[in-house]
Amino acid sequence: MKPLILHGHHAGPNPYKINLILENLNLPYEEKFWVLGEDSKGVKGPEFLKINENGRVPALEDPNTGIVSWESQAVINYLLRVYDKSYTLCPGPDASEQDRVDYDKWTAFLITTFAPMMGQRNWYVHFNTIDNPDAKKRYEEQTLRCFGVLEGQLAKTGGKSILPSGFSAVDCHFWPWLRGYGLAQLDISAFEFCGRWIREIGKRPEVKRIDEFLAKAKES
Repeated sequence: MKPLILHGHHAGPNPYKINLILENLNLPYEEKFWVLGEDSKGVKGPEFLKINENGRVPALEDPNTGIVSWESQAVINYLLRVYDKSYTLCPGPDASEQDRVDYDKWTAFLITTFAPMMGQRNWYVHFNTIDNPDAKKRYEEQTLRCFGVLEGQLAKTGGKSILPSGFSAVDCHFWPWLRGYGLAQLDISAFEFCGRWIREIGKRPEVKRIDEFLAKAKES
């Protein structure tokens, strides 16, 4: 099997989701790192735009099938359809309709609500050229509200996994965003089960492998 090619960068949460899926499915892969900008190494440059017209990471090329995918949810869905034949990370054919709905709704919650709120919080804390206390406060409140929603779900498993059935692609979607609460300057001490989940997932061997790999790649 030829290695899949993951396109990412050294910062940002979304490519990390794909690392997690690839590691959990034991798929061989290589990662190509891009930078912000319009030059030959940039995500807005002509070379990368041939891969992803939207000029964002992650993107995935699969030389085994000829498929090119981008947007983290689309990439993950592709990998699960093609390579997760034993349904280790997603509901299988014997799953109940409620199990399928739960998988979909928590993934959608991350994609449409949690991640955008935290992303805006990070923008106004770190990157906006003009200090905007009202925007920082709004996105702090909204992100913490999202933590509160997730807290209730994680209480059902004691903070072990988002879905009661165990570790899944839903956890892969959430992990790189939740672990970034410190970067977003958020106090999540009130969310006991979110804290437990962050510590639990952080102990997983594939997380440690990815962290070591990304740290070495950043140094090179």
